[in-house]
Amino acid sequence: MSNCGRSVVVSAAIAAALSSPFLVPVAASAAETGPQPSTQLEEIVVTGFRGSLNTALAEKRAETAAIDVIAAEDIGKFPDSNLAESMQRIPGVTLSRGDGGEGRNISVRGLGPLFTRVRINGMEAAAQAGSSDIYGAGNNGRSFDFNVFPTEIFSQLAVRKTPSADVEEGSLGATVDLKAPRPFDFAQDRVFSLTGRGVFNTISEDLDPRASMLFSQKFFDNTFGVLASAAFQKRNIREVGYSAVDVLSANTNANNIGTSAAPILLPFCTPIGWTTTAPSPVPGSRGATAANCSANNPRSNDLAAFNTVYNLRRASAPNTPGSGAFLPRLPRYVNSEQDTERTGGTLTLQWKPNDNTDISLDGLLSRFQVERRDNYILGLSLGRNLTNNGQPMVSVRDIAFDQHGSVQYAVFDGMDVRSEGLVDQFVSTFEQANLTFEHRFNDKFKISGLAGRSNSIRDGPMRLQTFLDRIDTQNFTLDFRGGRETPLIGFGFDVNDPNMFTYAPTPDGNQTVLGGFSTQGKPSRNVTQIANFDLAGEWQATDMFAFTLGGQYRENDFHSRNSNLVPSQVPVTALPAGVTVADITTRITGLDRSFGSGAPASWVAIDSKKWRDVFNFADMDFCGVECGAGQSQILEKVTSGFVKMSFDSGSGWRFPVRGDIGVRYVKTDQTAVGHIPVSAPAGAPFPTVGQRNQVDREYSDTLPSLNVVMDLTPDLLARFSAAKVMSRPELGNLTPTATITATTRTGTVNNPFLDPIRAKTADLSLEWYFRPGSLLSAAYFYKDIETYIQRITSPVIYTQLGLPDALLAGTPASPSDEFNVSRLQNTNGGPLKGFELNAQVQLDMLPGIWRHFGVLANYTRVESEIEYILTSSGGVVTSSTTADLVGLSKNSASGTLFYDDGRFSVRTTGTFRDKYIRGIPASAGSDLQGNGETFYLDAAASWNVTDYLTLILEAQNLTEERNTLFIDSVREDTLFQTDIGRTFTLGATIKF
Repeated sequence: MSNCGRSVVVSAAIAAALSSPFLVPVAASAAETGPQPSTQLEEIVVTGFRGSLNTALAEKRAETAAIDVIAAEDIGKFPDSNLAESMQRIPGVTLSRGDGGEGRNISVRGLGPLFTRVRINGMEAAAQAGSSDIYGAGNNGRSFDFNVFPTEIFSQLAVRKTPSADVEEGSLGATVDLKAPRPFDFAQDRVFSLTGRGVFNTISEDLDPRASMLFSQKFFDNTFGVLASAAFQKRNIREVGYSAVDVLSANTNANNIGTSAAPILLPFCTPIGWTTTAPSPVPGSRGATAANCSANNPRSNDLAAFNTVYNLRRASAPNTPGSGAFLPRLPRYVNSEQDTERTGGTLTLQWKPNDNTDISLDGLLSRFQVERRDNYILGLSLGRNLTNNGQPMVSVRDIAFDQHGSVQYAVFDGMDVRSEGLVDQFVSTFEQANLTFEHRFNDKFKISGLAGRSNSIRDGPMRLQTFLDRIDTQNFTLDFRGGRETPLIGFGFDVNDPNMFTYAPTPDGNQTVLGGFSTQGKPSRNVTQIANFDLAGEWQATDMFAFTLGGQYRENDFHSRNSNLVPSQVPVTALPAGVTVADITTRITGLDRSFGSGAPASWVAIDSKKWRDVFNFADMDFCGVECGAGQSQILEKVTSGFVKMSFDSGSGWRFPVRGDIGVRYVKTDQTAVGHIPVSAPAGAPFPTVGQRNQVDREYSDTLPSLNVVMDLTPDLLARFSAAKVMSRPELGNLTPTATITATTRTGTVNNPFLDPIRAKTADLSLEWYFRPGSLLSAAYFYKDIETYIQRITSPVIYTQLGLPDALLAGTPASPSDEFNVSRLQNTNGGPLKGFELNAQVQLDMLPGIWRHFGVLANYTRVESEIEYILTSSGGVVTSSTTADLVGLSKNSASGTLFYDDGRFSVRTTGTFRDKYIRGIPASAGSDLQGNGETFYLDAAASWNVTDYLTLILEAQNLTEERNTLFIDSVREDTLFQTDIGRTFTLGATIKF
């Protein structure tokens, strides 16, 4: 930024400060103060990171609602490389990371991404990306994925934690406002900046490009301006690690040699000499004999090891052998690579003929294109039952558990091993155009409005899984000893040799799998279209009171569809003549860097492109609803109106008071469309007819709100806020669809009649602005969550589900059978409360070089109490548990130490997030799935070589933190952990 630009920013900040009632002495009059000596105000230029903090603090202080702001440091330079990561510095905001450790979603004061609403240039927005399955796969809900956008196209973000009547509903946690720059944000007639960066990661070991530009020009005597910005980033992301998928008790896939009324469960193949032989020769086609667990798979069990598993029982299942022995379902090493391209741009036309009129036409486009290649090498049998040649055909040679029943060491024979690959492609595109205007007719009255439209599209052209298998491997080992969170896995053979694996059709009716593929519901396409129309008028009735009256209409249209392969192309076919496994494979290398000796240095995996070429994948046929693929639509038409009274006592009161009180009425018309498959020809893997279900409903809410700010002293203010708020259910949960698994007599049913999650909220805070640019504050918040949404499992007779009997055709189930059905229902909520401590201290009172230092620090503590209903029968709760809200971290903190002298700036930021629940309940024997605590350390530095050239150095994850997902609050068995490495960025900015 030029000196002229810096001066105007500071001048505006000083003018705002001088006009603020905070700086007026209490009840001081001209008579009391007497004549004042003439003084000249010396202008102080504050720029860079320190200047952005001052700007943000001035906006926070001026607002009546509780709001935190992060502003751009300079032209085209947002302070962080990721929008979500920026918000970690805000009290009460915690980050959810996705693939490669990149920030994806945020939670605010313990309320997850579902409860955070995002606006771009004043208009509600939706952004949906994809991710690996462990991080929730594709986003089909209301959560906003910040990683869709490059940061460079925005100049400011604000997190609004308390509502006002004129702010649209839809959030229990916060409303986040993202703002793109406009021409009249700058004092200069012409602005141009160009930034280039190189990004290097220690795991991918690639140097990737990142570039951005901004150009702004004013015309016609500075009454009309044009601004264009663009950003581009290309990255190869790699992470390596371990995944268990799930952790199951040993009885889950046990062989029942008794009856359903009197089960006799045997977790593994029984050793020779044990009282019972299992598997017995009943599955004779698979070769089970007194000497073999299956064909060519000897009973090599150690009797003591078998009894160790057999005798472990958990307290809730004391008569079930193996119920207290917990093993990873699919223990596997992970290699995940992503090729990403993120592009974005803005174009703004702004007309400001005078101080009373401001009209802007804003356009924004962002495109996030990803190809993710996941590869796994894994033991397969622990996740399968007898029908699939699974765990009951495995021998246990040695095994040990800790005091909680978690496996510490094991040696297995007869383990099936798989090399699995997954290629997932998606493109997230966001387009928005909106017209905003504001016109002041006189000192008393002004109107403002917005009209806009956005499209958020997530296209998934391909999700292709391919795999090779090796059956009945001997000497498969798991080793968690030495306090390891992730195991060393020994596969018992050379996994780097393609001749050790097989790719062929199943020889025995899908019982023995020898390699194959799956498309998993792709291609797919999700589209969210939002149309927004706002109009409001503000009347300054007196010096103390102003009234705002307005209304909005918003239409959210979400529709989703996916495809399946036509049934005739699903079966696995043999490799063509002359083609070997070696011809369609590649090697995955480098895993031993993260796990050390004992992990394989490399393994064989199918090369997806080679496989697609060999089997002419591009020519395969896909179909939609007609062969069981999902298709749905949720259309919401939201009509709302509000009235708000703003008040400001000015400096005449002993304690000046300002704020707003108002009420918002909102009516929601909802149309939900889904398809239920109703018939399947004999032998076909998919139903072929889709029954279209449409449900129409409406509901309304009246939402009062109050915000009050009191100046206790010129530098100390108190805030109080109270409101009723609501957040609409996840879009996917509203789809009127159901899925039934007839073989296990289970089902899942959605609910288009779900009510919103509603709450009453209250906030109280003290803010002490003890020096310019500095703040100490404390806040207490309470939310009475009146309603919540849960999946509850209940026994239901099939005929009571309202589903067609044709769904059961060709299955062992009948319409009179009882199914365990998981259904979405509104349940009672619970209280959420907590406090925030925040400090922003610029140490300019110190001598010498120390005056350029500063500190940012915050700490948040949140508690909640939600009753999770696990099962019910006939509407009566049969089991439940009480725990924190899903996604809530009890403790979170962030700290930044910075130095900024106007020419050189450096800062380091550490962010801590406590462990939190990701899902409840979990698999049998485990109470929840969770995310472990994390601490990330980042740093950034910049040097203004001249007024026109700035050098940039950034580093992320300096401590090489690994994110760990776990299962069960006591055992905390690792579900997933990957190494994402450190990331370093070197760049330069040229500006004029």
